[in-house]
Amino acid sequence: MITGNKGEWSEIYALFKLLGDKQLFLGDKDIEKLEGLVYPIIKILRSESNGDFEYSIQDEIILISGNEQVLKIPIIEFKEKALYLLNVIKQSTERTFSVPVIEEFMQSINCISLKANSSAKTDITIVVHDQRTNQQPTLGFSIKSQLGSPSTLLNAGKTTNFIYKINFTHLTRDEIDQINSINTRSKIMDRITQIQSKGGIFEFVKTERQIFSNNLVLIDSLLPQILSQIVFDFYTTEFSHLTDLVNLTAKKNPLEFDIENEHKFYEYKIKRFLTDVALGMMPSQVWTGKYDATGGYLIVKENGDVLCYHIYNRNEFEDYLLNNTKLDTASSSRHGFGEIYVDNGQIFFKLNLQIRFTK
Repeated sequence: MITGNKGEWSEIYALFKLLGDKQLFLGDKDIEKLEGLVYPIIKILRSESNGDFEYSIQDEIILISGNEQVLKIPIIEFKEKALYLLNVIKQSTERTFSVPVIEEFMQSINCISLKANSSAKTDITIVVHDQRTNQQPTLGFSIKSQLGSPSTLLNAGKTTNFIYKINFTHLTRDEIDQINSINTRSKIMDRITQIQSKGGIFEFVKTERQIFSNNLVLIDSLLPQILSQIVFDFYTTEFSHLTDLVNLTAKKNPLEFDIENEHKFYEYKIKRFLTDVALGMMPSQVWTGKYDATGGYLIVKENGDVLCYHIYNRNEFEDYLLNNTKLDTASSSRHGFGEIYVDNGQIFFKLNLQIRFTK
């Protein structure tokens, strides 16, 4: 019996829904359909442990394995099964669950697992017809579902810690212990406030891991400083949405860019960063700037719509990432941040970067 969580079942739902719709809708920054922009789907490719299959869309769905036609399935079957599965996913209260009716249908179309073969970096690969260019690009997608809990874009780790030196204050051992023992709901913000009340000024020094720093510099040489400001503002203000934090940083203009002509320096650079994170950059691994096979995201919305964002339509993809992400506080004890520590007679404080989708 196949069991999975809401996110995993959403992958199968997206497959059925797209085959039933026979077209791919593009999304805007607010996760709504872009009117008048649609890609007819020619075929969907899927790798399973029992082989590679393509679902070719004509009057019916024709399942092809190798060069051989295996099955013909009426389009209406995919529409009906998608609707049935959507209702089950929405109504389920279990962390993981099985859907026997859907499992039986999956087996009939050589779909034997919830997730695409793990050797493939994409969750789903779609060949579309682009009416603007008259080409048939093959687009790879990672599937993000709003039917389960919001997923993270950048996972927390010691790899995503930012180190700040505390200047212009001398804290005694007792004062350090007292500040570190603050255990309120907003303990990190309260600890920073205490340090600042004693004259402490926070100055960004570096990221905890050099690989992450180098990855950021590869994307943009000023990214470490820009992100250090955004991270600091997240822990010291009421803002958590990236749009708000980027706007705040732009207002402060800590890097003293020439903004006389209203260039959006900070927004542009953060969009580049988010895009690279979305398409393959990981803090712990050397980033070459090469996107993996996944060129974009398919978003399964709560109402069952499936919208696409792809590097192929870069502006929409970047706007979506900036408008639908926020910073989040991870476990400070697990990732080793949020406390004053002394190194070579100087005092330091670490803050952590974790980015999550808002829905």
